[in-house]
Amino acid sequence: MDIIKRNTDYALRILSELVNGPNGQRVLSARHLSKVLHIPYPITCKLLQKLQDKKITTSIMGPKGGYLLARPPAEVSFLEVIESIQGPIHINRCFLENFRCPLKERCPLHEKLGKIHNDIVLSLKNTTLEEIRDKKTGE
Repeated sequence: MDIIKRNTDYALRILSELVNGPNGQRVLSARHLSKVLHIPYPITCKLLQKLQDKKITTSIMGPKGGYLLARPPAEVSFLEVIESIQGPIHINRCFLENFRCPLKERCPLHEKLGKIHNDIVLSLKNTTLEEIRDKKTGE
């Protein structure tokens, strides 16, 4: 089981490239991102659109246009990126909002798995794109 799906990994790599663009340049085309990250171009475009819909990236039109972060890297958490691409993280179906487990009240696993689940979510929420920014190439 992958907690982070393939497209989410791609999205995080795209954002890493935007944060660490060449010579501090943050505006990068979808074609450039696709090429340097070895992500198929249609998938790159689809992911950038999803990220733009969630106001994580924004686009600039024109010959020197492309994509850039819509907010400072410190304001974009890994959790926000993950949820924008693949939806909420749940380590077990018993943590889905609508799931009603008949054993929930007496299950010996629920409390322990709940703590692990909460630790994962909190860690992803507290990890931002700023933490993957290369201080030598970033602005």
